[in-house]
Amino acid sequence: MLIDGYATLEGTTRYRLRSADRLPAHFRQSRDLWISSIGLGTYLGDPTEEVDKRYTEAAVFAARTGINVFDTAVNYRHMHSERALGRAVSELISSGMARRDEIMLATKGGFLSYDGEAPADPSAYFQEKLIRTGLVQPEEIVAGCHTLAPRYLENQIDVSRGNLGARSIDIYYLHNPETQLREVSHDEFLRRLRGAIGVLEQAEADGKIRLYGAATWNGFRVKSDSNEAISLEEILNVAREVGGQEHHFGAIQLPFNIAMPEALAASTQMSNGRPVPLLHVAREHGLAVFSSASLLQSHLAQGLPAGFQQWLPGLETDAQRAIQFVRSTPGITCALVGMSSQRHVEENIATATRPPLALAEYRRMFQK
Repeated sequence: MLIDGYATLEGTTRYRLRSADRLPAHFRQSRDLWISSIGLGTYLGDPTEEVDKRYTEAAVFAARTGINVFDTAVNYRHMHSERALGRAVSELISSGMARRDEIMLATKGGFLSYDGEAPADPSAYFQEKLIRTGLVQPEEIVAGCHTLAPRYLENQIDVSRGNLGARSIDIYYLHNPETQLREVSHDEFLRRLRGAIGVLEQAEADGKIRLYGAATWNGFRVKSDSNEAISLEEILNVAREVGGQEHHFGAIQLPFNIAMPEALAASTQMSNGRPVPLLHVAREHGLAVFSSASLLQSHLAQGLPAGFQQWLPGLETDAQRAIQFVRSTPGITCALVGMSSQRHVEENIATATRPPLALAEYRRMFQK
């Protein structure tokens, strides 16, 4: 049984008001929703029941303490992460701790995924599950692991809905679409992108997703002459071609942290014929921006340059300072942080007991 509903303005407003006094300036309004400035990610960890249990418990605790953004992907931990998050959502709703319209669920598709555990013979597994069933043609797969094949994406949206136990997914991302550019021409990439966006627009019309976007690793950060570079304006043009002016491309995700500041500091994109940072283009088009790797997979929690302590006062740990840097960045909607324990959630949400830096304070970090 899939849970009805999706995140709404009314629901996320209700959720925000429950913790507004305790967590000042923690929620941002984007895409007509109130979104917590810190979100729970589910990438790391072995695909085991023990890790599943920790993620489920962490997600339930996170929703109780002020986090309403939950991010995953069908291939994370061989679908274990989606299922662990689905159990958390079910528990929250059945217990009355939260309602579906208060919670934003985001997932991703594009990488070939195993179901539960890695098979002994991956090639034979994909031949049986994907090629022989007609979900994917061999020529639609690049790097041995990635596809934008429309039939596959249709299937994966339904798989993710089942794993999450949700009738509708709030954001569905094309996962690292730049992977395609390793093996296909730019024109072929755009052709495949049109087909994928057609599927996503139809999924929105069918009530299976609410918004879609692109979650990248290198695509939006690298220079335009890189073979992995993706133009956000070009993607938006394709969305308009396929879905019209009222298309549903509404969110992007990319790494952003103290060590990877390209979204703010590097002019990797074009806007009206001039090079600009990614966050500039996202702001122009009203996109929600979610930072992945906010702690650089915990590396930034283990030691920041000493100077950052004076620029990010009132916080106890380097993890909190790294999160505060991200959530204070103009244009970042939500800092995603992997959290698989209540202890991690407690430490990270404590960052939001302080408001983000004011713009003048933030800019001082970059002044010599």
